[in-house]
Amino acid sequence: MCTERRRRQAGISLVELVIFIVVVSIGLVGLLAVMNVANRGSADPLVRKQALAIAESILEEVMLMPFTFCDPDDPAAADAAGASDCGPGMDQNNGGNPFTGPIPASETRYSSTAPFDNVADYAGFTMTSGIADSTGDGTAVIPGLQNYRLQPIGIQRIALGNITAGGNALLITVTVTDAGGANAVTLQGIRTRYAPRAMP
Repeated sequence: MCTERRRRQAGISLVELVIFIVVVSIGLVGLLAVMNVANRGSADPLVRKQALAIAESILEEVMLMPFTFCDPDDPAAADAAGASDCGPGMDQNNGGNPFTGPIPASETRYSSTAPFDNVADYAGFTMTSGIADSTGDGTAVIPGLQNYRLQPIGIQRIALGNITAGGNALLITVTVTDAGGANAVTLQGIRTRYAPRAMP
């Protein structure tokens, strides 16, 4: 009877208590180490989301531009049935050659008198001084965004279903990175020439 009462009243021994404290401490150290790594990397999703937002914005800007045979400043732009109807130096198809820059070459994204006005004008366009540089002079308009870079925009002709001739479908590729070149976000969009002048 006395032995049973002693067994019921017995608690944990000092050795068991020490082992419990050691095991719990090891678990807490591991948990804190995981939390530390998670906290250090918590800014990465924000950086990637910002790069994605910038890439979406640039891609949308390009996709909303007119896609005509001739430069929109050409009087023939509204009625041209093909690049041969364009005035001298106004063929937005670049004579079938790869797209390398704006046509005419005097157009820039920052100009108020000769801005980009066609999808093909954005070929090769880049922002190496920072995304927030809306003036072209390296001035950061929005603090923090000057750390992001727009890689050269790629624009190439593609065959898309029945739209195979005359560069009537373009693949647009936009890539944005942070200052270190990490966290690259690449988006692509397809722009087609609309009817009634979809085929030359």
